[in-house]
Amino acid sequence: MGEERQNVICDKSYAFALRIIKLHKFLTSEQKEFVLSKQLLRSGTSIGANVEEALAASSKADFVNKLNIAAKEARESSYWLRLLKDSQYIPENGFDSIHKDCLEGRKIISKIFITTKSNS
Repeated sequence: MGEERQNVICDKSYAFALRIIKLHKFLTSEQKEFVLSKQLLRSGTSIGANVEEALAASSKADFVNKLNIAAKEARESSYWLRLLKDSQYIPENGFDSIHKDCLEGRKIISKIFITTKSNS
């Protein structure tokens, strides 16, 4: 995996986590929504944490495992975001932007995953 791609997913997953934290603050303070937003906070910040762990992996198998977890957390984050939008806690325009970032992160992780598996 190229160094440039590693930096892209690190940067994007970190920026996404910051957006999730801000959204969580909004949902809890303005919307008084605590359950779904907590789930989103956990999965949304976990993506970057698992990417960071993947970069420090002790083996290719460990790297792939951590990246797979990051991909699953991204899928889960997409689920919570859609649920929050459809239950009208997040406005459509706010959803579109953050969900696009989530899907973009998933695509990058998938590409890294596929490239790594094919180089095995």
